[in-house]
Amino acid sequence: MRKMPVISTDRELNDRIERICRRFDNYFLPVFLDDRDAALEYLKYELPEINVINASDPHIDTNTVLEDVKSDPWLHYGGIIAVHTSPDEQRVHQHLPNSNIISVISRGEFVGSFYRVVRILIQNRQILFQRDLQSYLLRTISGRFVMDNDPSNVRTYANLVTSFLYNSNYINRDKKDRVHVAIFELLMNALEHGNCRITYDEKSRWLEGHGDILALIRKKCEDPEIRKRNVVFSYRITPERSYFSIKDEGEGFDWRKRVERAAAQPVNFGPHGHGLKMVAHYVENLRYNDKGNEVSFEVSHQRDESNVVPGIFDRSEESVFQDRDVVFFEGEESNYLYYIASGRLDIFSGDKYLTTLTPDDIFLGEMSFLLNNRRSATVISSGRSVLVKISKNAFINAIKDKPHYGIFLARLLAQRLMRLNVRIAQGEGAR
Repeated sequence: MRKMPVISTDRELNDRIERICRRFDNYFLPVFLDDRDAALEYLKYELPEINVINASDPHIDTNTVLEDVKSDPWLHYGGIIAVHTSPDEQRVHQHLPNSNIISVISRGEFVGSFYRVVRILIQNRQILFQRDLQSYLLRTISGRFVMDNDPSNVRTYANLVTSFLYNSNYINRDKKDRVHVAIFELLMNALEHGNCRITYDEKSRWLEGHGDILALIRKKCEDPEIRKRNVVFSYRITPERSYFSIKDEGEGFDWRKRVERAAAQPVNFGPHGHGLKMVAHYVENLRYNDKGNEVSFEVSHQRDESNVVPGIFDRSEESVFQDRDVVFFEGEESNYLYYIASGRLDIFSGDKYLTTLTPDDIFLGEMSFLLNNRRSATVISSGRSVLVKISKNAFINAIKDKPHYGIFLARLLAQRLMRLNVRIAQGEGAR
């Protein structure tokens, strides 16, 4: 059972959320919060994985909630399901860029859409909830999404994957946006042209007369043979790169001709049809099977980089260490701790190797720093590393300004001790 804060005073909406969660045996347990301060306090001290925000709630300043979450990297981990009324749609979307959005649902379509999103989250929880497992215990995480022909789900799947990669520090913000566009385009192609057999000319006519391709897809799905088709979206994510494939159950298409036509045309041609050209610039090793009903592609990862440095530390001194540089020696006085912005740091006690820290570990040297002890280990940079040097005064002021950072640090220490025990048990100490 995972607690899911619901920031909303709408009793009807809250009742529907509670009913839907019960249908899934309360895998998510909604916790209802009816004012801004209570919501921010809950988010800061509980660090939930999924948050529901009624962004059009007239009794809660949800704009401040969203802005606070965006400005605080350690709150940014939780995925957001945003609900809005139709008149409020434009305002809500203005506050959503750079947020960790899983799904945006209009109030009028809430029941069906929220049910689908919850089902997707539960069925594919490994990619949402196993970031720490993947980072520390597993080298590779693999799985697949089996999607029906409902186009409303496409954006949720694209959000899930790109949020996982971004939160794992595998891709930066710009690459997240590009990969999101690529996955969305390829999933929509699988639905439109693969399963629903919508041709280029048919889509052109429909867009000229109706302007909404989703309506045409739903119309096509009135055919039982088309409605029962699925799209299988498979992934394999390693520390170095991600591998994806998208396969529909259609008859395939002459992808060679499509690629040739896209290459010969300028970028802005016709009402549509430039998706393949755009996708080819955003991912790597894009290729189709002979039949044309399966596409695969890859995404390379940045290595040992942190996507964000908390704003409270952005005035702290940045230190750069080259390969084999010593950050500090065992037994030195502990005057600073370090925020790991990038790189890999090998930890030694005497001549014994203990472990390696990366940006996923967030801090370096916090134990002796907090206990006023001398350094308990020697730290050597493995390759180039960038550390943000934080004085005790700056850190204490940071915790005064954001008390939840103290809770976060306590959790971090407990998790690191647990991981270190696992590594020692697995015999990692001998390299």
